[in-house]
Amino acid sequence: MKTTILLFFLITLTSLQAQVQISGTVKTKNGAPVPGANVYIEGSYDGATTNEQGNFRFTANSTGSQTLVVSFISYETFKKKMEVSQMHDLQVVLREDVTSLGAVVLSAGTFSAGDNSKVNALKPLDVVTTAGVAGDFIAALQTLPGTQTVGEDGRLFVRGGTAEETGVYIDGIQVFQPYTASANNLPSRGRYSPFLFDGITFSTGGYSAEYGQALSSVLLLNTINEPDQTETNISLMSVGAGLGHTQKWKNSSFSVNTSYINLAPYLELIPNNEQAEFVKPYEKFGGETVYRKHFKNGIFKWYAAYEITNFELLQPDINREEPVQFDLKNDNFYTNLSYRGRIGKGWSLQPGISFSHSKNSIGIDAAEVDNSELAANVKLKLSKHFSNRFKLHFGAEGVLKNFSEDYKDPQNGTSSLEVSPDLFAGFAESDLIFSKNFAMKVGLRGTYLDLQQKLYLAPRASMALKAGTNGQFSLAWGKFFQQADTEALKYDAALKPETATHYILNYLWTKPGYTFRAETYYKNYNSLLKYDTEDPTYNSVFSNSGEGYARGLDLFWRDNETFDNLQYWLSYSFIDSERDFRNYEASATPQFVADHSASLVTKYWIDSWQSQVGFTYNFSSGRPFEDPNTAGFLNNKTKSYQSLSFNWAYLLSRQKILYFSVSNVLGRKNIFNYEYANTPSENGIFDRRAITPAADRFFFVGFFWTISSDKTKNQLDNL
Repeated sequence: MKTTILLFFLITLTSLQAQVQISGTVKTKNGAPVPGANVYIEGSYDGATTNEQGNFRFTANSTGSQTLVVSFISYETFKKKMEVSQMHDLQVVLREDVTSLGAVVLSAGTFSAGDNSKVNALKPLDVVTTAGVAGDFIAALQTLPGTQTVGEDGRLFVRGGTAEETGVYIDGIQVFQPYTASANNLPSRGRYSPFLFDGITFSTGGYSAEYGQALSSVLLLNTINEPDQTETNISLMSVGAGLGHTQKWKNSSFSVNTSYINLAPYLELIPNNEQAEFVKPYEKFGGETVYRKHFKNGIFKWYAAYEITNFELLQPDINREEPVQFDLKNDNFYTNLSYRGRIGKGWSLQPGISFSHSKNSIGIDAAEVDNSELAANVKLKLSKHFSNRFKLHFGAEGVLKNFSEDYKDPQNGTSSLEVSPDLFAGFAESDLIFSKNFAMKVGLRGTYLDLQQKLYLAPRASMALKAGTNGQFSLAWGKFFQQADTEALKYDAALKPETATHYILNYLWTKPGYTFRAETYYKNYNSLLKYDTEDPTYNSVFSNSGEGYARGLDLFWRDNETFDNLQYWLSYSFIDSERDFRNYEASATPQFVADHSASLVTKYWIDSWQSQVGFTYNFSSGRPFEDPNTAGFLNNKTKSYQSLSFNWAYLLSRQKILYFSVSNVLGRKNIFNYEYANTPSENGIFDRRAITPAADRFFFVGFFWTISSDKTKNQLDNL
């Protein structure tokens, strides 16, 4: 009995000797106590919770070197490895979790949709549900502030920049021919289907050092990472038909989307005006595919698109009795392969490659022009996540191009041109997040142009500062280079790159269902291309003596909550811009710039009708043109552009939709520009012809049918 009591006493004494009292206080950076924080020894059951004063005390059976963990919601987890015997009277300071909800984001110059940002000005695929855009997300983006409505062109013109100054990327890899082929004064469309994308970032300036060769803006498109289910989509339209299918497996999926467009039946019912008389109406066949494969630590994507377009038309010319005969056949192929994945210890890897081949066969009266562009983009990006407060991104890329052109004219003979404007670039950029209220991004891009055999450096920086619960201010600054356009380089390969410097101040206010943005900017242009002929030709004198500026204010308001079943957004832009470039004889506001632009987009769900109806109103003040009947350069302005469009999507059943839309419902006679006679009439007046849309209105009717395993998904969000 005495032996048993002695043994129990020895065991108890040994246990008491092994136990250690752990104590301390948990506070914030400002010295405020943190009650309710969890404090424990990692890998054990020893722990406690802090009291109202932030104090903790508990007994631990652990010995030796251990890791003490302190965690609390919205704060970074604190970890410290030390001897257990020294874990007493500790003073622990918790820092705010800079990745938590409500943290500041770098947003100057950027609109995002889908999975590309924590702050979305637009909902996923919202950009293609807009009345009047007929499924073209490029046209939908023109309802955002900072863009210009250039109806005779159709491409993206951003903050005083030409359409060539906007770069387009798919899954981070460059696209070289993002717009459909078209003719003079007839608008292009975005080449790629919105059905395959769920992330869109549209930067109107001050964009990341990862991207180059775009003086004004970049449009980043991310293909869908993982489709919801296997499904088939069938489209029957007044202008053609489409068929799409997605097959989903356990770790991979494959999507294909095809379409055929032919305007001949439509033009039989609703002919164009005199702006364009089609001898052979516009015809297009295209298809896109995306294959996705998920691995343990990443995702591989293969995207490919092919399109063939052809048409023939007669266009009036005020200086000729007979119209100009124009015909075009375009073949375009684009593909890219990309991978995004983790490689351990905070590292991630993003290699990618794209290849493009575009071929045009053009006839202008008796002349023939055949050109071809081969292009490739090889890119590697590495990222290191050191902590939630510091991330580093760096990489390199090469862009290889070859452009060749053959020109045949019975009067002027035959000529051939070829140029290869290759370039190689490297970039490095860091995200510095000091707190939930303040963050910075600093980067540097270096580009080596093979034709000039010179390296150009472009530093960039941005920062964001929280302003209240829902608001923040952002600043962005950067220098941007862009190689001269191929149309000039094919005649003079020694041309230097054009340059622009961006300064942006942004205010962003968001709360659930509401977004407000106000942004002011200034852009300074230097080394712009100049030539002394109407268009670049073999006998032009080229230089980089051009310059210019653009400054303005952009406003955006989005409201999804105030009115039941109604979503709307309102945008407004003011711009003051002048350039001396191309064949300009003096500095002036470019023909594609309107001082004031505004858009109102509405979408309303009518439950009793099982319908979504929408209206879009676009306004632009007059754009400059030159009237030879009065003195001066670009001395007059067109009347304002106004268009009201309507769409209606009716659910015949859960997966069948009947869709109707009409652009410019009121039939306003919009004028984009004027063409003047080369010589005056007998009374000394230069006659003119208005450049107008090919049709005052465009009607569209479609039937869309989705066949999916859940029998509920439809294409309403994509219309």
